[in-house]
Amino acid sequence: MKKIYHLSTCSTCQRIIKDLQPLVDFELQDIKTQPITNNQLEQMHSLSNSYEALFSKRAVLYRERNLKEQELSEDDFKSLILEQYTFLKRPVIIVDDQIFIGNSKKVVEAAKKAIHS
Repeated sequence: MKKIYHLSTCSTCQRIIKDLQPLVDFELQDIKTQPITNNQLEQMHSLSNSYEALFSKRAVLYRERNLKEQELSEDDFKSLILEQYTFLKRPVIIVDDQIFIGNSKKVVEAAKKAIHS
């Protein structure tokens, strides 16, 4: 499977997708217009072994809801991601059995290497 979960309105996601070109046989899913399903999140979890790793602590709602002050469990992270797309750390890039989460240079370079190897 080759897939990228992203937000089309996010300039960082757009830049990364452009940088990863050519994306042969990739499916791009805009998580705002096509929300992630429980099954899709389960698949991401099976590759990352952590809902927290998939969770964005930079989301505005994270601060607005004072979630930093709470002890969040893996189930909490899962529920929040399914409830609101902004809680998914973006982009999430899946290349066969590898997952690349987020937009750090190191992660993007590793994804690029996996895509074009």
